[in-house]
Amino acid sequence: MLPIRELTASFRLLSHRLAGACRDCARMWRSSEMQVGTAYLNRPPGRNGHGGNTMIEKERITMTTVRWKTLQSCTLAGVLALAAGSASMLVPVSAAHAQSGAVVRGLPDFTDLVEQVGPSVVNIRTLEKASANSAEALGMDEDMLEFFRRFGLPVPNVPRQRPQPRSQPDEEQPRGVGSGFILTADGFVMTNAHVVEGADEVIVTLTDKREFKAKIVGSDKRTDVAVVKIDATGLPAVKIGDVNRLKVGEWVMAIGSPFGLDNSVTAGIVSAKQRDTGDYLPFIQTDVAINPGNSGGPLLNMRGEVVGINSQIYSRSGGFMGISFAIPIDEAVRVSDQLRATGKVTRGRIGVQIGQVTKDIAESIGLGKAQGALVSAVEPDSPAAKAGVEAGDVIIKFDGKAIEKVADLPRLVGNTKPGTRSTITVFRRGAAKDLTMVIAEVEPHGAPQAKAAGKGSTLVSQSLGLTLAELTDAQKRELGIKGGVRVTAAVEAAARAGLREGDVILQLANVEITGLKSFEATLAKVDKSKPVNLLVRRGEWAQYVLIRPAR
Repeated sequence: MLPIRELTASFRLLSHRLAGACRDCARMWRSSEMQVGTAYLNRPPGRNGHGGNTMIEKERITMTTVRWKTLQSCTLAGVLALAAGSASMLVPVSAAHAQSGAVVRGLPDFTDLVEQVGPSVVNIRTLEKASANSAEALGMDEDMLEFFRRFGLPVPNVPRQRPQPRSQPDEEQPRGVGSGFILTADGFVMTNAHVVEGADEVIVTLTDKREFKAKIVGSDKRTDVAVVKIDATGLPAVKIGDVNRLKVGEWVMAIGSPFGLDNSVTAGIVSAKQRDTGDYLPFIQTDVAINPGNSGGPLLNMRGEVVGINSQIYSRSGGFMGISFAIPIDEAVRVSDQLRATGKVTRGRIGVQIGQVTKDIAESIGLGKAQGALVSAVEPDSPAAKAGVEAGDVIIKFDGKAIEKVADLPRLVGNTKPGTRSTITVFRRGAAKDLTMVIAEVEPHGAPQAKAAGKGSTLVSQSLGLTLAELTDAQKRELGIKGGVRVTAAVEAAARAGLREGDVILQLANVEITGLKSFEATLAKVDKSKPVNLLVRRGEWAQYVLIRPAR
């Protein structure tokens, strides 16, 4: 393909040549007309008074014909020259135009979409009573404080302050700004739970500038979904889309109130699906610009359907960095239906705490493939405990559905109705085993946490770098375990593996530990030339740790 500069110059030269040829032909045409006219006026008439005119007309026809043929030839020659001279250039140009046209046709136009869905998106402002723990009292910006709250981070560089006596009663102050969308025409609005969490008053503003005080119908922190109700009818409700039809690379659009800027529109594509950033939700990842204030707003496909709720971003600065996450709308609708019906969400539970199965752990226990959910603890009197689930088991199936990653289990169990009889498959000491249990309902409070063990007899393992102590019966009951030993000191090999004081060792080399004697007996059989795996409980969680014993 020729450079654009050369291409332009070639077309300009050919155009000049063709224009020059046309001018010559025009002059020839005008000259013939003048000659014909002169002959007609100066030639004397014939004997009959008509012969002269007849001859002149014939001459006019002849001369016109000759000149028209000349003009045709000239024009045709110019066109052919243009075609011949630019033949090599026209082919690539045509291809380029065709390609450019394809690109242009592929770019989306969001104008109709915004007009269609824009009225269904609302702005949500929250108010709270001023207190000593406000952002001003902490000397921080409210947006930054919300960032730390949202991602569960400790507030840095905030010294402990004594509460100061207040001379005035508490006043409601702005707490934050978020977004939402109209779920039904009679005033139900969906948003994020963190948008309305802790709010003393919620104000919903429509695109026509009408404001309503909203009532919080229900909120679910696990999925970050909330439903509020305003006293209005005939509202433009959104259309719910099918998340299963959503494809990676598909264009999507978001409408919200970033930094309080109402009805701001941003667009991008779906970057990924099934992102594991929460216990119960496989998030939709996009590159749509999402900032504080967008939370709770809709993520829309090109058909104008809501496919997600904009909820989180990945950021090192607190602002948008090209990665945002949305709650799949099918999960959100399932939660909202329960919130509207009962004001709460009912989920199934089996009473286990789980962790990830790494490749090294899978190989060390004979599982082969890194899959399933590692049981770190079993709650007393829970469905799992009654079914015989033990700490260290790897749950690889739930009701026949494979557990590929640890996040799959809470989603499957949580979506199961309490009272349902289900079957789980566990991998235990080299073999798979099916266990049947009745699903219970999720309790408001979690399982009891492990506390420090009391004093007792000790065991020092120099090969592992561990100092161990017995657990009392009371401590075992509180932890919900049958046995184990407590780490009182970890040095050298144990320290390098990440063990520390307060850890509880439940298994050694895939053998369940009941106390110090069983630990010592099992350790004597361990091959000192190979790494040994330990199942270690820390707080509410347990994980496998690999230690290479010192010779």
